[in-house]
Amino acid sequence: MVLFFPFLVARLVMTVALAISAPGSLGLPAGVGIFLGLLLLVPAAYTIWSTFRYFGLVRAAGGDHFRARYWTMPLVTQGAFRYSGNAMYTFAFMILWAIALWTQSRAALALALFQHAYIWVHFYCTEAPDLEVLYSSATQPPRHNIDDTL
Repeated sequence: MVLFFPFLVARLVMTVALAISAPGSLGLPAGVGIFLGLLLLVPAAYTIWSTFRYFGLVRAAGGDHFRARYWTMPLVTQGAFRYSGNAMYTFAFMILWAIALWTQSRAALALALFQHAYIWVHFYCTEAPDLEVLYSSATQPPRHNIDDTL
């Protein structure tokens, strides 16, 4: 968590900084950018709230990759997770798009696209295979479990 959350906040900071440095480059009417940004903010905010409320920060930071107690827990199906099994990747990253649209920054929009695409690459190439192994072998000895050392 010490590394995960600062990098997550850095994504927001980078997007805001880029948006501020190149505002108005999309050329949309101001009302359209604000409306679209608010439209995307709703599912993003709901997902962030759902993550805090139903998922937990330790699990969101990857705790289920390292702590065996999560492997036998059921999937979260409340809040935003009712609409997507991977609501954090699907909806929460829309906040980056919202920032870009509010400021109408083409550069920030490109960064939001890259970051959203990159997180899905990470999911499919790193997380999904690991979670499949972890949750399919919950009754077997864990490959890597730091619970014993904490």
